[in-house]
Amino acid sequence: MIFEKDGYVLRPARAEDAEAYYARNYCPLDPEAARMTGCKPCFSHDEVVDFFHRCLSDDSRRFFLLISPYGNIVGENVIHEIDPDTRSANYRVALFHPEDRGHGLGRWMARAAQEVAFGQLGLHRLELQVFSFNPRAERAYLAAGFRREGVRRDAVRDGDGFADEILMAVLEEEWRAENAGSRIHSGCAAVGLGLRPFFPRRAARRF
Repeated sequence: MIFEKDGYVLRPARAEDAEAYYARNYCPLDPEAARMTGCKPCFSHDEVVDFFHRCLSDDSRRFFLLISPYGNIVGENVIHEIDPDTRSANYRVALFHPEDRGHGLGRWMARAAQEVAFGQLGLHRLELQVFSFNPRAERAYLAAGFRREGVRRDAVRDGDGFADEILMAVLEEEWRAENAGSRIHSGCAAVGLGLRPFFPRRAARRF
């Protein structure tokens, strides 16, 4: 599927995107993006490009890229750890640059992920983790239909201290009730590209 909003395009990643994905977003990686996504502050070219290609060949993952109105790769939208037995998966999203944050893109991307998860893959549950020092992201997830389910207190390091990890999820029936009789959300056009349903292997969560 391809999604469009205000000149931004959210589409499946392709092998030829790997070099631009690295050059545009990891040279260097924005410190706030690293903090909010829980990854290390810098990566080598080979780490990023090799991981990118592994993601493309991973049947338990759906990997989308956010393309800016200027044609640059500025974010990613990922459904991973797809489990066909429980019909569940994990979700993560990243906006790599400060200028693309705070405009509703995260909420829109989360809703697009639900369209793929429930509308295309037939999943029953989509869950995510967000850190307590990222309330803006939590508000976006709530607005997109995710519900707060629990808290792992002091589960992650944040500088010299600790922070909570908040578990959120949305269920298939909640998504269907929210979107009954309409498309997934206003301001988004979706074009199907024939995504396949479930696959059995599970994937590592991060690099």
